[in-house]
Amino acid sequence: MGEITLQALRHTHASQLIDAGVDVATISKWLGHAKPDINLRIYAYLFRKRDDKAAEAINAALAGLGAS
Repeated sequence: MGEITLQALRHTHASQLIDAGVDVATISKWLGHAKPDINLRIYAYLFRKRDDKAAEAINAALAGLGAS
């Protein structure tokens, strides 16, 4: 097995935070990035799989509007 680098651990940490649903601003702060767009460029492929959460959120909000 190859050597585990600090960069690999950092990437794993960021990936796990994204998978847990932590917002990009918080992840950026934890990684010490000046702006969240850095995380979006590096980890965009991981955020894309979260589209189902956005769809669920808007569906729940719209369903709540119809309940009045």
